[in-house]
Amino acid sequence: MSLGRADLVAALERVAAAMERDFAELNELDGQLGDGDLGVTMTRGMRAVMELKDTLSEDLGMALLACAQAFTKSSGSSYGTLMATGLVAAAKTLKGRTDVAPDELAGLIADARDKMQARGKAELGGKTVLDSLDALAEALAEEPKPAAAKRAVAQALEDFRDKPATVGRARIFAEKSQGMDDPGMLAMERIITAAAE
Repeated sequence: MSLGRADLVAALERVAAAMERDFAELNELDGQLGDGDLGVTMTRGMRAVMELKDTLSEDLGMALLACAQAFTKSSGSSYGTLMATGLVAAAKTLKGRTDVAPDELAGLIADARDKMQARGKAELGGKTVLDSLDALAEALAEEPKPAAAKRAVAQALEDFRDKPATVGRARIFAEKSQGMDDPGMLAMERIITAAAE
């Protein structure tokens, strides 16, 4: 079964609701290792996306590009920029298409991960959102189903929880970060869990 515009809009609505719900939690966790504004970034970004959901193109590439642009305009944060970068990567691949097969998602996620990695100049294994996307791409390549996606991002959080952060501002608090979830990884877990419902 292929996924189209209606599926995209429904997933975006679920993600927007999850970000509103988790606003305070994301800010609080981010505040322990960074600026404390991740909840703000994600709610602003998703509110901007929701403002144009009714006008999103049937062309999935154009729809994702519009989402990326809305995210960029609403937030100047590094996480917002990385999110937009990942969306643009997927948009380029899907330009001119009105549907996407589930078994194509792993490739889209892997490409988004690579573009985000190049933009953020971070390495895999650094306890960042890249590690969540890496686990997600690997899981979807084996089993392109929502349950596999949710398991992958939850497992990535667990696998990296006790490791020190080695990238970004969180690396300053490397010791403190051990035993804590990375805010970006937690945000991605919530995004994927909501989108995959």
